[in-house]
Amino acid sequence: LFIFFYRRVKMKGNNQLPNAHFKKDWQGNTINGQCRVRTWLNQAGRKKSRRNARELKAKKTFPRPVAGSLRPLVHPPTQRYNFKTRLGRGFTLEELKAAGISKKMAPTIGICVDHRRRNRSEESLALNKKRLEEYKAKLILFPRKNSKPKHGDSPAADLATATQHKGSVIMPIEKVEKAVEMVAVTDEMKNFGAYRKLRVERMNVRQVGPRILKAIKAEKDAEEAAKLAKL
Repeated sequence: LFIFFYRRVKMKGNNQLPNAHFKKDWQGNTINGQCRVRTWLNQAGRKKSRRNARELKAKKTFPRPVAGSLRPLVHPPTQRYNFKTRLGRGFTLEELKAAGISKKMAPTIGICVDHRRRNRSEESLALNKKRLEEYKAKLILFPRKNSKPKHGDSPAADLATATQHKGSVIMPIEKVEKAVEMVAVTDEMKNFGAYRKLRVERMNVRQVGPRILKAIKAEKDAEEAAKLAKL
């Protein structure tokens, strides 16, 4: 009678035990005769299909831009991301009014509209107003019927030279690098105690309420003292 003992492998640390399953069948020697490994042999064909689909979409949407409609510049929420800018859902009604575009006409000329968003600052209103005005200056409106152009449609000379915008984004975000202004360090700056100043101002904010109560109490005491003096 032979007794076999399995030796335990000691491992350092509380790590996961090695339990790798190398059971992928590359040859297809399974019951169904199929290879279990996921391959990507049609990558070149998919690339060509996507390119053909883009070209077909561009032909169908001509002369409209392939990227779709114009979107505004907005700031994301929360302190972590609100210093950045990104493309929003649509322009507010205030921005459209400032640019002289009606809310019903905007979607027909390739401008997204978001009636829920509000302008919380004058800067965002002015920025998107400028964006809409630049878009209007570059816009070429084709008439529905070439024989009967309406008011607001572009002249025939502009229609003849019009080209389709095939970029991924209409009027992408332009990064503006702010110039750093160099200032000479003065003796007043060197002697200024920034930490002490911050502590004093924090204390002043905390003492607003107690100081008001103290002033009201002092005023009442003065009035009672004046009454007693008259007696």
